[in-house]
Amino acid sequence: MKLADLLEGRAETVIGGAEITSITDDTRKVTEGSLFVCVKGGSFDGHTAAAEMLEKGAAAVVCERDLGLGEKQIITENSRKFYGELCAAWFGHPEKRLTLIGVTGTNGKTTITNVIKHILMANGHKTGLIGTIQNEIGDEILHTENTTPMAYDFMALLAKMADAGCEYAVMEVSSFALVQHRIGTAFFKTAVFTNLTQDHLDYHKDMEDYFQAKKMLFDACGTAVVNIDDEYGRRLYNEINCGKLSFSVKEKASFYADEISVKSTGSTFSFNCEDGRCAVSSPIPGMFNVSNLTAAIAVCMLENIPVNDILSAVSAYNGVKGRCEVIPTGRDFTVICDYAHTPDAVENILKSVKEYTEGRLICLFGCGGNRDAAKRPKMAAAAAKYADRLIVTSDNPRNEQPEAIIKDILKGLEGLETPYDVVTDRREAIYHGLKIARKGDIIVLAGKGHEDYQILAGMEHIHFDEREIVAEGLKLL
Repeated sequence: MKLADLLEGRAETVIGGAEITSITDDTRKVTEGSLFVCVKGGSFDGHTAAAEMLEKGAAAVVCERDLGLGEKQIITENSRKFYGELCAAWFGHPEKRLTLIGVTGTNGKTTITNVIKHILMANGHKTGLIGTIQNEIGDEILHTENTTPMAYDFMALLAKMADAGCEYAVMEVSSFALVQHRIGTAFFKTAVFTNLTQDHLDYHKDMEDYFQAKKMLFDACGTAVVNIDDEYGRRLYNEINCGKLSFSVKEKASFYADEISVKSTGSTFSFNCEDGRCAVSSPIPGMFNVSNLTAAIAVCMLENIPVNDILSAVSAYNGVKGRCEVIPTGRDFTVICDYAHTPDAVENILKSVKEYTEGRLICLFGCGGNRDAAKRPKMAAAAAKYADRLIVTSDNPRNEQPEAIIKDILKGLEGLETPYDVVTDRREAIYHGLKIARKGDIIVLAGKGHEDYQILAGMEHIHFDEREIVAEGLKLL
């Protein structure tokens, strides 16, 4: 591609006729004819390698300041943002060939995006999915490393979806992706805001910074569908300038649920909007999932999917792996696996499960290493609020000592009466939970969810699937 065509008038250069063979912000991927974009990261600044990249064969470099490289440098105000725009141009703007639906917030993104995709597919619309668990093109499953891919990979994936005949791309949009401008020139027809609770404060300096990151999505969407049950959702609704609609499970809104009944076998509720009300039945349990379903139904109604077809698809959808997932035991107690890894998510899952627990509610949880340490005692306090017994263990300790993480967690239990056991090894902790379970008890394994690995010292990934471990533990009883 000619450099001038790639720039699309966003920057000027006297070498616009140069043929560009690739674009990258990775020094390892520069080859003859590449356009290298100098991006400043947490540990490396691409500007320091610009001259070297030209020597390596790059046709030009994009930078944020004069590096003394003459006509080979293209100066822009924000090279990271510009890189996202260049990636879109490089792939021929695939974001314009799809209807994009985005979901952002701390909790609920995975369930909402999966339900939306299921409804669209059930109604004949081939749909791509970009999210935490995996990426999907119709029925094809692709591995993913990030909730939202990096800029180049994101546009490459959208191009693949469009080429495969997808009409829609439904995606989780992370705060990291928004701050790092990974979505480039993507514009979302509809964007959902779920909630905002403490998470990622090891990256964002505080909750205000985290909120402002999430808010960026609504500068690039046509209609916002906002959860006004959440404090930050109410604030967002009042501050954004795009078209906006609200949803709630607590009060009247543009879309709201009432007459709610939640059981271990699923949930039923009435869905309300200006067009009337309808009865919803879903095999997905949990009050928080009523909120997720309300958002997903609302989005699909905005796409003019007939209500009866939406309801039929919802009733046939069994949920997302690792999201309030019941692991079969064949015993007189229940084991639920959930990805809850923030204080709010832990409180939500336990509060919901508590409503249908006949015996004791036992929560097994830990906290990740090399992540926001401030949430550790808050996680413990949230778990103690509804659980009858706690098992404190490891999650992904990474390069921190598991015992040190647990010490932080236990600070949140000081002065509380909820009994707890500490079993550092997570496998042994699960075995312990199974051994102490009695008839009618429910054990919630919080934190791992869909993950089938554990990250240990040295960032080593070991296979760790809680479904398999539960099956192994049951054999030991």
